[in-house]
Amino acid sequence: MCRASLQNEANKAVAEGVNDGIVYLMAIPYILVAGVFFAVWRLKQKKKVVAE
Repeated sequence: MCRASLQNEANKAVAEGVNDGIVYLMAIPYILVAGVFFAVWRLKQKKKVVAE
């Protein structure tokens, strides 16, 4: 249903908005996972400095 309504040339702005929303929703999990890995990496770096 969404695809059929977005294929119309008159709804180009709506289609771009939907595409932007999809990209936004896909980016959030990647940013969260990257933040967790960064936090773990920082903790490991701090433990290396303290051990030396």
